[in-house]
Amino acid sequence: MTEYYIPTGHSETELVEKRSRFIGQVWRISSEEEARERIEATRKKHYDARHNCWCYRLRQGGLERCSDDGEPQGTAGQPMLNVFQREEVVDVVCVVTRYFGGVLLGAGGLVRAYTQGAKDALDCAGISVVRRWVAMEIPCTYAQFESMRREVLSSGGAVENVDYGADVLISALLPEERAAPFAARILELSAGTVEVLEAGERFQDVPFRLPKG
Repeated sequence: MTEYYIPTGHSETELVEKRSRFIGQVWRISSEEEARERIEATRKKHYDARHNCWCYRLRQGGLERCSDDGEPQGTAGQPMLNVFQREEVVDVVCVVTRYFGGVLLGAGGLVRAYTQGAKDALDCAGISVVRRWVAMEIPCTYAQFESMRREVLSSGGAVENVDYGADVLISALLPEERAAPFAARILELSAGTVEVLEAGERFQDVPFRLPKG
């Protein structure tokens, strides 16, 4: 089974540490060329910044790159990259821009600031899981709706849409290996009154961890 994690969207966050401003940005990418374009565009936008440190990870080929962009070696790019390695997020580029505030942070302070800058940006972007899903439709009564929704979520699924008519129709995505057990459980819980219908399979990204802030 193929399953991997990517950023849900673009984000921009800001952290101030001893008067230095750290602007963190995250983007979803599909190639090294796209990563380089994002880095270069950020350099042009923040041309007056002291540093534009960056890292990126691509699923294809397991490619990883990072740069301290003039900061002491090992205090920026690698700590940023570590954030995405820990979260197992790929197809991502992150740039943390520093506007120097006149106070030296020391190596430990820089590592903490760049790590936090990358983590804040990732938290704000959110994380999506890419895998094969089974699309399922769950017809139920209004009284059954909340319990059906909870079952979708507790099975690792996602509610895509809810149609409110005379009854309720929940359109959901379930991980392929949990689809059959989910349908059986719904039939059991509803005492045979709710029969789940399969509506095809898809390989796509679905939000896994919602953006913070």
